[in-house]
Amino acid sequence: MTKAFDVIEHAGNGQVDGVTMDLASFSTVLQAIFAEGADYTKKSVEIRLTLVEKLLGAKSLETVIQIQSDYAKTAYAAFIAQATKMGELHSTLAKAAFKPAEQAIAAMQGMQGTKQ
Repeated sequence: MTKAFDVIEHAGNGQVDGVTMDLASFSTVLQAIFAEGADYTKKSVEIRLTLVEKLLGAKSLETVIQIQSDYAKTAYAAFIAQATKMGELHSTLAKAAFKPAEQAIAAMQGMQGTKQ
């Protein structure tokens, strides 16, 4: 019975060590997500301001339609690229968040295999 408690205690200590070691990578990825979101917002505002300037300078309806079509294509492509980047960053964040738990489970499984 005490062997089981020793296994659980050792696994808990390993998990605490893993959490403190992976906290830096977790915060780095989180900062990258925030920076990427801020960059996308800034670029998006700049593109919209350029759109308004172009629309104000348009001389005909055909020009307005062409400007709006170009904007829609550009905005869509930028959104898809941003969504892909953010998806990859969130995937990395999830992996970093669950890494200590995975290590603790692996440690507990390894200890149980040696105790039997």
